[in-house]
Parts: sequence; C-alpha cells; structure tokens
Amino acid sequence: MKGLVGKSLLVVSMVVLGASAASADGFKNCTKLEKASWKSVDQAEAKAKAAGYEVRRTKIEGSCYEVYGVKEGKLFELFYSPEDLSLKHTIAK
Repeated sequence: MKGLVGKSLLVVSMVVLGASAASADGFKNCTKLEKASWKSVDQAEAKAKAAGYEVRRTKIEGSCYEVYGVKEGKLFELFYSPEDLSLKHTIAK
C-alpha cells in the first residue's frame, strides 16, 4: 500500500509541475473579441517600435499578439491586445 501512495504522489507532483511550467511561458488572455475584428499585427509591431524596441518577430499567443523585441541589448516578450493594442504583459528574458 505504501508504494501505491508514493506513486500517486509522484504522478500528482508531475501533473502540477507540468501544468505550471506550461502556463508560466506566456500570457494568453488579451481579448474576447473575434479575430475578424482584431487590429493588424503590423500595428502591434509599430507600437513596440514606437516604444523603442527593435522587433525580431511576432506571433499570436492565445488571444494576444506576442512581439519579441530587443531594447538596450535585452530581449523582451510584449503581449498586446489585438482589440485596442494596449500592452497587457511584458516578460524580460
């Protein structure tokens, strides 16, 4: 019985750690607006450039535009709402 409890705790620990690692990578909730109504990705990149970032690439992460930019030699992930292009979250790498 003791071995079964130990295995159960190991499985639970792996699930919890795996879930937190997956959700810690990015910010995914910026808008509930349908994609057809989103502002363009070019506008999100322009906003990052106006804030002084050298844009490296952009992708859609959940309902956000995720812009990878470099500023003062440091890499950042910037999460913009495609609804109004407000900056929702920033991660320094």
